[in-house]
Order: sequence, then C-alpha cells, then structure tokens
Amino acid sequence: MKRICVFSGSNLGAKTSYVTATHELGELLAREGIGLVYGGGNIGLMGILADAALEAGGEVIGVIPETLINRELAHRGLTELHIVQSLHERRAKMMELADGFIAVPGGYNTIEEFCEVLTWAQYGFHQKPCGLLNIDGYFYHLLAMFNHAVGERFMRPHMRSLVLEDWNPHGLLEKLLAYEPVTIPTLASLANI
Repeated sequence: MKRICVFSGSNLGAKTSYVTATHELGELLAREGIGLVYGGGNIGLMGILADAALEAGGEVIGVIPETLINRELAHRGLTELHIVQSLHERRAKMMELADGFIAVPGGYNTIEEFCEVLTWAQYGFHQKPCGLLNIDGYFYHLLAMFNHAVGERFMRPHMRSLVLEDWNPHGLLEKLLAYEPVTIPTLASLANI
C-alpha cells in the first residue's frame, strides 16, 4: 500500500485522545513508508495528522478546494498541495491518489467523505479498504446505524463488511493491509436482500 487517505476534522474535538491517536496515526504511516493523502489544512485534527507525518519524515499530500484555502488555512509545508475547484474534485483526487481510506473523528464532511468512498466500493468503482479509527467510541453510533440498516434490510451484510474498524491506529492499519476485497454480487442477484 503506497498511500492512505485520511478524512479528519478541522477541529480538535472535545477529548485529548482524539489528538493523541490522530498524531500516532500520522507517525505510524510515515514510519511504515505509507504516504498520507488528506484535506490539506493546517488546523484541527487535519493539522495534527499532517504535522505528525511530516515530522516523522513521511510523504504528505494535501487536496484542498480553492475556496477553502483561507478558511481552512492551507498547510504550506506539505510534500504536495493540490488545489481543486470543488469538494467533488477534492474527493475524486483523493480517491485517485490513495490505496485505502481511514476516517478519524470529524463532522459532516468527514463522515460524508467516508460514506462516499464506501458507496464507490459498494458499486465496484474500487476495491480499496475503508476503515474507521474509532477513538474512544466516537463512531459507535455510526456503526450502530450501519448495523441497523442491515437489520432493516436497507444494507446487505456483505456491504457492512466493507467497513473495517479499530480503536487503535496500529490495529486498524493491520486490518487495512490484510484486507481482502469483498465480492460485489451482480444487480440481478441483489433483487432480494
């Protein structure tokens, strides 16, 4: 795995554990020789992540929409910074550059980005691993919602298995590296859940 895209918040969050684990993830990727692709900001967990990877000697590639450069205070010390025109272009570029995806705690945009790459996997547009770094149970309710969707037959069980999860950066990275792509059934075979 050459690069992992990490979706993260532009805030630090309410717990120091979010900062600690995100910093650990950035360092871990660099130590393992895995490049980081992320949202390009220098604030919040995004900044913590990028700085940790850079300080550990890692490759860090940011992708940021032009309109957010000043709002998010684009990180100017990255290996590469791609400036795009829209959030859609941002996600497409991240998808192109990365071999896997991780979400750490964040808000609407973090969750939306993660769910979009899951949707792309569901439709067979990629077979890259997707994981949630569930720091202090941050994603507990989202995971419960995914399980509820399976129980209510709005999501097939094999689609739920697209989401890898761990509370520890090392554990999650091991799961991403060991990931075997899910076989996507044909549409005809999906008539009944």
